[in-house]
Amino acid sequence: MTAHPDQVLRRALAYASYGWPVFPCWPCSKEPATRHGFLDATTDPDQIRHWWCYKPGANLAIATGLPGPDVLDVDQRGEAGNGFAALRRLRREGLLDGAAAIVATPSGGLHAYFAGSTQPSGRLPNHHLDFKARGGYVVAPPSQVGGRRYRLAALPARPGGLDWAVVARLVEPEPHIHAGPAPRAKTSVDPDRLAIWVERLPEGNRNSGLFWAACRAAESGQRGTLDDIAAAAARTGLTSREITRTIASARREVRRGNAQHLEREAMR
Repeated sequence: MTAHPDQVLRRALAYASYGWPVFPCWPCSKEPATRHGFLDATTDPDQIRHWWCYKPGANLAIATGLPGPDVLDVDQRGEAGNGFAALRRLRREGLLDGAAAIVATPSGGLHAYFAGSTQPSGRLPNHHLDFKARGGYVVAPPSQVGGRRYRLAALPARPGGLDWAVVARLVEPEPHIHAGPAPRAKTSVDPDRLAIWVERLPEGNRNSGLFWAACRAAESGQRGTLDDIAAAAARTGLTSREITRTIASARREVRRGNAQHLEREAMR
């Protein structure tokens, strides 16, 4: 059943009042109905009313990433697979605790809404997960596709953020990061070469690359190396918050590996 145009407009204005930029998609579609797509998204009530006055059957979309929300998109692709196994793992690890809202999608998947950030959007196609953040958008309730509506399924109590780099490492760890326990002795690294490598990381690989480099630096125990790669990461455009969280994760990973090694040695 198609949502009444007034209901869609009211919801669009409500999202805009949260500070979330919105824009119309074609009726029953995820395709933007504006010339520049999500780049036209706005919180201006007059523009929003104008859009839905001239496109009364339009679906409603939200531009993701600050100032909008970040959204974890869990796909349901039938026989091709779905993202619910990965979702359960994230829930067990407490990574979904910050979800501000859960939306059931027409395909049988879901969208988990988090506080917006400057993280880039990302994908884990093998696990049917998409992360909609900077440079992305989602179709939102009460829109409908294929005769089925997007609908709010839950409102968790403690809204917060989602670190996509942590999600990616947990669900699909890179072999060179999780190849084995921490070394028995500290290894030497070249801080300059490590910093140069971090500074040259392409967009989309910067968080995971920084994590790998921070692990190597933490393993070496060389003072100042982590500061050098943090400065290099900042020059790539990563925010101080992203850098701090990723380096803290690397330190925890190395400490965990060292503890596991000591435990195995004690049991010999």
